[in-house]
Amino acid sequence: MDLFQKCYDFTRADDIKALGFYPYFRAIEENEGPVVQIEGRKIVMAGSNNYLGLTAHPSVKEAALKAVEKYGTGCSGSRYLTGTLDLHIELESKLAEFFGTEAVLLYSTGYQTAQGIIPTLVQSRDEYVVSDKDNHACIVAGQMMAKGIMASLERYKHNDMADLERVLQKLPIDAGKLIVSDGVFSTGGEIVDLPRLVELAKKYNAKTLIDDAHSVGVIGKGGRGTASEFNLENEVDLTMGTFSKTFASLGGFVAGKERVINYLKHHSAALIFSASPTPAAVAAALAALDLLKKEPWRVPKLISNANKVRKELTEAGFKIIDGRTAIVPVIVGNDELAFAMWKKLYEAGVFVNVFISPGVPQGRQMMRTSYMSTHEDEHLDFIIDAFKKIGKELGLI
Repeated sequence: MDLFQKCYDFTRADDIKALGFYPYFRAIEENEGPVVQIEGRKIVMAGSNNYLGLTAHPSVKEAALKAVEKYGTGCSGSRYLTGTLDLHIELESKLAEFFGTEAVLLYSTGYQTAQGIIPTLVQSRDEYVVSDKDNHACIVAGQMMAKGIMASLERYKHNDMADLERVLQKLPIDAGKLIVSDGVFSTGGEIVDLPRLVELAKKYNAKTLIDDAHSVGVIGKGGRGTASEFNLENEVDLTMGTFSKTFASLGGFVAGKERVINYLKHHSAALIFSASPTPAAVAAALAALDLLKKEPWRVPKLISNANKVRKELTEAGFKIIDGRTAIVPVIVGNDELAFAMWKKLYEAGVFVNVFISPGVPQGRQMMRTSYMSTHEDEHLDFIIDAFKKIGKELGLI
């Protein structure tokens, strides 16, 4: 059989394009944060992970430009060899101070971070990755890499601590175990039951890794993430995150004990064999971190904005996954309806993310909306009004 035959047989995207419903790979021509330009039209953005609205902040852009002037456009090597700048060390130090941990290590992308941590720490048959079934794809990739080098993999029902305990009970008490979970789940916006997860980790001799990609800048004291939200800063073993959301840049990080970070620094293939984060990316993240600390109003404003939309759409009759984060998912229920609603919203001037099967289970197809601290009431009202009008047209409310 021709290896590439599957490529020629795949027509789903072409079929959707032919119907005029294709929502992906839309090129943004200008980006002001709450409003972007796509195909020559101004569109209110209700699908970005730019939670604090910092990608267009003058200080962040200036920092990136100055870094390029000083260091050039790239590092031309991995952190392990010629790719470490003083900027990398500065950002690691400031992040460690921000999160109250002993050390931080940078990775080149957030997605890559999980692949740098999980298979590096969990490597043998008597070591286990214990993972929430709804964890982000980067965690899934990391755990499959660990499984590929003979580590054992167990999964538990989404945010179900009783099922987590069921899984842990059947594992040897003296085996190495790493419980991995999103802090804020990227699709539904739910927050992990961290107090119970930490309690079970202690009871069953497991370590914890929490992915705070959608948590930092959103929950916790001053936007410090999930552990901070529950006053468990000293109880979570490792916290990973990304710079592509709150920190208005590109890259990833892991925070934890110095000895663990030191081990990852000298054993993680994803770090050793990847070019390091670019000067502009690191400088932008540093500037964003500085703004997060200096302008704490951005975090409650973000949540206030999301809560306004969540409340209005719930009262209008939409099926909303309840939460208290920046993510407000609107359940539609099937692929065809999801594509139709996305197109109508787009034509009305609102951009959202459409999640269809198999990315989400059947019946949970959704408009995944997310908000920024820089959305003003006029933007939010425009989004809400568009949802109400189109929801009525499609019989959703």
